[in-house]
Amino acid sequence: MKLPLRIAILECDTPLTNTKAKFGGYGGVFKQLLERAAETLKQPGLSATEGLELSFYDVVQSKSYPALDDIDAILITGSKHSAYLDDPWILDLVEFVKTTLHQERVRIIGVCFGHQIVGRALGQRVYLGDAGWEVSVTPIELSEAGKALFQRPELSLYQMHRDIVYGCPSGVEQLGSTDGCSNQGMYQKDRLITVQGHPEFTKEIEEEILHARHAAGIFPDGIYEDAIKRLPDHDQGVEVGKAFLRFLLN
Repeated sequence: MKLPLRIAILECDTPLTNTKAKFGGYGGVFKQLLERAAETLKQPGLSATEGLELSFYDVVQSKSYPALDDIDAILITGSKHSAYLDDPWILDLVEFVKTTLHQERVRIIGVCFGHQIVGRALGQRVYLGDAGWEVSVTPIELSEAGKALFQRPELSLYQMHRDIVYGCPSGVEQLGSTDGCSNQGMYQKDRLITVQGHPEFTKEIEEEILHARHAAGIFPDGIYEDAIKRLPDHDQGVEVGKAFLRFLLN
């Protein structure tokens, strides 16, 4: 794929107050991830200031989508919503992903909710995981495909989910697993890459969500306190961002 990389970011939720004030929307959160990844990838013509052409689409309220002829890839963000629901905007998103899967040029990146939407579009069951919430920095056991793609033997990412993709579609490689979620990512060459974790999250973003959900009674004290305790652990989200860019460049 030639530079600039024209990536349409499909925003599936609105950030909480502090994150919104700093980044604007989840498109801005992914912008900082991709720019940091571009800076460290050391690819000629690609940096935080050149080689990335990002556009943002609100698929929840505005229900806006890019024309596939105008882009090289779509990136589907995370969301507080459940990917298995039949809300009209979710069904529209699943159909758009199916349309994208049925052509060969535009590639697909999915993160958390986006990973689950891609799984649903591929015919996999998406529902509540038996293990409950998976939150904070979590080590992922990478498959051989995951080790090759992320170019490392291990990976830890921020997590914020309890819904999971059950199984992995035929012809798609599974990238890793955790005790609470067997499908932590999917890959198909020149077609799609997804992760269940949140490479785009910073410590501050994860912490804001943890505080809000604890205050709302969503996270009981035990889950919250354990998650806060693990926040200082090392997160390797930028390594996933670099893998996203290599996926598009190859």
